[in-house]
Amino acid sequence: MAVRRPTLDQLRSVAEDLGMHMGDAELKSYDALMQASYAAYDAVDAMTDYVPAVKYPRTPGYRPEGEENKFNAWYVKTEVKGASGGKLAGKRIALKDNISLAGVPMMNGASTLEGYTPDTDATIVTRMLDAGGTIVGKVHCEYFCFSGGSHTCAAGAVHNPHKMGYSAGGSSSGSAVVVATGEADMAIGGDQGGSIRIPASFSGIYGMKPTYGLVPYTGVMPIELTLDHTGPMTRTVRDNALLLEVLAGADGLDPRQGAPRVSSYTEGLNGGAKGLRIGVVREGFGHAGSEPDVDAKVRAGAEVFRRLGASVEEISVPIHLAAPAIWLPIAAEGATEFMMKGNGMGTNWRGLYNTTLLNAHSAWRYRADELSDSLKITMLLGHYFTKHYRGHFYAKAQNLNRKLRAAYDSALANYDLLLMPTLPIKATPLPPPDAPRELYIQRAFEMLPNTAPFNASGHPAMTLPCAMSDGLPVGLMLIGKYYDEPTIYRAAAAFEGAGDWTRM
Repeated sequence: MAVRRPTLDQLRSVAEDLGMHMGDAELKSYDALMQASYAAYDAVDAMTDYVPAVKYPRTPGYRPEGEENKFNAWYVKTEVKGASGGKLAGKRIALKDNISLAGVPMMNGASTLEGYTPDTDATIVTRMLDAGGTIVGKVHCEYFCFSGGSHTCAAGAVHNPHKMGYSAGGSSSGSAVVVATGEADMAIGGDQGGSIRIPASFSGIYGMKPTYGLVPYTGVMPIELTLDHTGPMTRTVRDNALLLEVLAGADGLDPRQGAPRVSSYTEGLNGGAKGLRIGVVREGFGHAGSEPDVDAKVRAGAEVFRRLGASVEEISVPIHLAAPAIWLPIAAEGATEFMMKGNGMGTNWRGLYNTTLLNAHSAWRYRADELSDSLKITMLLGHYFTKHYRGHFYAKAQNLNRKLRAAYDSALANYDLLLMPTLPIKATPLPPPDAPRELYIQRAFEMLPNTAPFNASGHPAMTLPCAMSDGLPVGLMLIGKYYDEPTIYRAAAAFEGAGDWTRM
């Protein structure tokens, strides 16, 4: 089928979008000159797309209701069985609903994408199935993943597994809940500003944001190429390390990756904490919105490491306080340009493009009023600064990001791990349906000051549950050197073995 040729009015409109003003004769001249180019597009249109084959049978599944979906965590339940054996044999795995699972619906928390069904599997899906895992469904996430609270999904709020009516954290809200409740053994989350670690902390499970580029993002709906991370969420450290063993490594299709260094993450879990050098980052505590009990419980967690034989010292990384400001222009401008204006794919990179997702997602332009307020404010901010400052602040923030990474690297030259609260707060009440916009936005972004910096810097960071307070979990975050997930897992396993975290 031939691609549609532009009418003269369409060509004039395209020219005007580019600041060009042409009369009819000039437009006709250009149109004639472009006939051979149109024919090249015809040729590409006639070719079969070059995408990986789907290996394992599946059904579209169903949307659970009532008691089967008490916390509103599930979007679709299905069952996709992988290989007959492997590292993940017997493991039930849930996918955040921004991950492509061919033949099963995907809406990424957004009304504007509802009705879309992918035709390919994400690389990590294929790896988990090849390792013998069983995909048991897709779980809700926040509206195009733009919220640290669990109240922005178009399908309704996701509730905290420890206290109904409270946030489960976002944007991987459903992933955290189904793991915490035992409805899945493992889940995959995505993390651009904390979206694995926030819901894991609020819900009392283990969440690892791996080193930037360690796990291929291919087939996961992106937000911003330099911030995108995906990784494991589990009830135990061993399961987390096991899942990362399956996920990690280059796939040759993801421009984020380069040549990542992969390890056998389960091998060192019994190494204990003795001899580890841990720097407790002063600037990770005492934020304007910090809750005193959270800071106190995390400091108590640091003392557990001391009792386990680690060297624990308070240190200062002053730039950590400026890190959220450095992250913001990258997230706001980058996401607006890439995820939204770029139809979720953008250009200027080599790898696997999901053309069906690109086509489906582009419909947001005609339904932009439906977007969540948390996404709208991000886009207004990002578009304003791109339009009126030419991308100056995005570029400057990326330059400053090199300084930020160097500061953490400098601290990690003297310590094996850095430690701080994952979040300054515990889970908050979900905003009521008639909440003012100010509260809605506050609940979406108030918890980011310690998580977002490591999306910018790219260091691996893991949250581990370290205590309960007022019936809600508190998370402690460990940060390691690039590709030193093994040391994080070693420390996390020692902490896990030190006692029941709910009684600490």
